[in-house]
Amino acid sequence: MSRAANPGYDTELTLSGERFTARYRIAAGTPEEAEAAARALAVEQTIEFPAELTAGRIAGEVVARVEDLAEREDGAFEAELSFAVELVGGELTQLLNVFFGNSSLLPNVRLLRVGLSPRLAARFPGPRFGVAGLRRRLGVPSGPLLSTALKPLGLSPRELAEMARRLAEGGIHLIKDDHGLADQAFAPFEARLEAVTRVLEGTGAVYAPNVTAPGEETLRRARLAREAGAGAVMVAPGLVGFDRMERIAREVGLPVLSHPAFLGGFVPKGEGGIAHYALFGQLQRIAGADAVIFPNHGGRFAFTKEECAEINAGLKDDLAGLAPAFPAPGGGMSLERVPEIRALYGEDLIFLIGGDLHRRGPDLAEAARRFFAEVRGTA
Repeated sequence: MSRAANPGYDTELTLSGERFTARYRIAAGTPEEAEAAARALAVEQTIEFPAELTAGRIAGEVVARVEDLAEREDGAFEAELSFAVELVGGELTQLLNVFFGNSSLLPNVRLLRVGLSPRLAARFPGPRFGVAGLRRRLGVPSGPLLSTALKPLGLSPRELAEMARRLAEGGIHLIKDDHGLADQAFAPFEARLEAVTRVLEGTGAVYAPNVTAPGEETLRRARLAREAGAGAVMVAPGLVGFDRMERIAREVGLPVLSHPAFLGGFVPKGEGGIAHYALFGQLQRIAGADAVIFPNHGGRFAFTKEECAEINAGLKDDLAGLAPAFPAPGGGMSLERVPEIRALYGEDLIFLIGGDLHRRGPDLAEAARRFFAEVRGTA
């Protein structure tokens, strides 16, 4: 069939006109190449179909619009695209697909940041607790929060519970599972949950068991955590999906800590990937995380100070009225770095220090008290 015989696919559907946005970095040699890449991106992220075979509302409203294109100081280009809100259908999986589905496979395109429309902000209201709500739950109205993990793997529920007791005695606010703790024979989930929640009753410390699991088991464990009296849960959205984390935030009613396991493959590699601001900041808030764990610069991982500052901003900048979330930098932190970390992230911060507490000697409660004194300014 010739092009003249095909007037182009269209629809009679009337769209609302409400749109949301995403900004991308495009590595291109010339403005003309950048413009062509931006228009190709607009098609790829929506209809994935020859644009010349569309007309009317599909061509003008369903296909993303290139709202802005400008050259950056690094020689790349930055494009803002807008999308019809109807493309999402109220599903987080589809929202993420529109933001960076097929285009995540392109080597020269990076998702930088996203913007929500009013309807999307109502559908995805973000952190249920956020900074203010988590502070109320923990009874810490100001200053950084203190957190650590139950580790190493191999300890029994009784041993992990005793560790939690000593950490709470030392003033730790938030005690979480190590992300490797699942449902192993040496520390089954339900036995661990019962043992740790029991010893923390009345201490003021909150336990966040790791509920990351296959399929609906994640939600089942989160509900068990609520029934057992755990004050929060931890989940790895890179393993179970951002939509599963969002369901926990919406349906279970406990603060949600997001763990970065498996997300390292999404961070910028070469010219592609998802910027730290969007991946560990904005997308986590949209999916309901109240606190987000990520590698701090200078630890075991390769995040830079600038990337960590981006994450902090992405967790706290305005996003259609969604509550800000706590940054929880970790990954090889030490007590000596407390002033530096505080200077970078500010007062709305969760200090997450693990192995360094255990290096301070056999008295874990005393090590925790030193941690508390150092962070809370009473040393």
